[in-house]
Amino acid sequence: MLKIGYIGLGLMGKSIARNILKAGFPLVVHNRSRVAVDELTAEGAIPAKNPREVTEQVDVVFTNLPDSPDVELVALGPEGILAGAHPGLIFVDNSTIKPASSRLIASKLAEKGVLSLDAPVSGGDIGARNATLTIMVGGPQEAMHKVMPVFQVMGKTITLVGESGAGQIAKAANQIMVAAQMVAMGELLIFAQQAGADPVKVVEAIKAGAAQCWALDIKPPRLFSGNRSPGFKAYMQAKDLNIAMDTAREYGVPLPATAGNTQLFNAMLQMGMGELDNSAVIGVIEALAGTELKL
Repeated sequence: MLKIGYIGLGLMGKSIARNILKAGFPLVVHNRSRVAVDELTAEGAIPAKNPREVTEQVDVVFTNLPDSPDVELVALGPEGILAGAHPGLIFVDNSTIKPASSRLIASKLAEKGVLSLDAPVSGGDIGARNATLTIMVGGPQEAMHKVMPVFQVMGKTITLVGESGAGQIAKAANQIMVAAQMVAMGELLIFAQQAGADPVKVVEAIKAGAAQCWALDIKPPRLFSGNRSPGFKAYMQAKDLNIAMDTAREYGVPLPATAGNTQLFNAMLQMGMGELDNSAVIGVIEALAGTELKL
C-alpha cells in the first residue's frame, strides 16, 4: 500500500488527511500549527517536523496550502520537498495556485525524478469531510493512475484535465463560475426584497427553472437563518479570483464580469468580512443598497 504524506492541515486539508488515514493508508503529516498534527497523530498518523522529513518517508506527498508562494517554499525551499525527494516520488498539490507556479514546481521536481500533479479541489469543508470533493488534475497519466486509489477516498469526481497546470486552470474556471453565482444570488435576494416580494418564495419559484444552480440550492437557507460562517472563506475566494485575473492578463483574455466580481470580493476583505462564507458577499450588496436581508 502507498505511504502518503500530507502537508497543510487547514480547514480542508485536515479533513482530507483524515479520510486518507481512515482508508488505511499509512500517513505522515506536517503543519505549521501543531494542534492539527497532534489531533491526527492521536488517530494514527505519524508526525514530521518539516516537509523534507515527510517526503523522505513516503511514496506520495500532498500539499494543501494558502497560495502560490507557500507551495513554492514548501516544494522548493531548503527543508522542503525537493530536499527530501527521491526517484519514484509523486508530488500532488491540492492547493489553488497560479498555473505558472504549478509548472515551475513540476519542472524543478522532475530533475530529481519526481512526477507532479496539480490537483486543486472544489466542494468546500463539507466536501472535504464527506469525501465528495471534485478534483481537477493536471500532469502525467502515469502519476494519475498511481494516485487514483487515494483520490477515490477524497472525492467523487476526479478528472485528468491535461498536462501540468491544467488542473489549476480548471480550478480558476470553477472559481469564476462560483463567484458569479454567489454575487448573482446576493443581488437577486436583495432585489426581490426591496421590490416587495418575499425572497424565500422567490427562491422557491426560480430554483427549479433555468436559474437552478448549486449556490441557489444550498446557500439561501443558511443566509435566511443569518448563518454566514464558512463553508469556503471569502478571503480564499478573493485570492482565487485574483489568480484567475492574473492568468487572464497573462494570456490576454478579457474577463469583464469576473473583474467586477473580483472587486466585490476584495471589498469584502476591506469591510472585515474575509473570514465569512463566500456567499456573504451579499453583505457588500446590502451595503451598496443601504439595507439588510430580512431574516
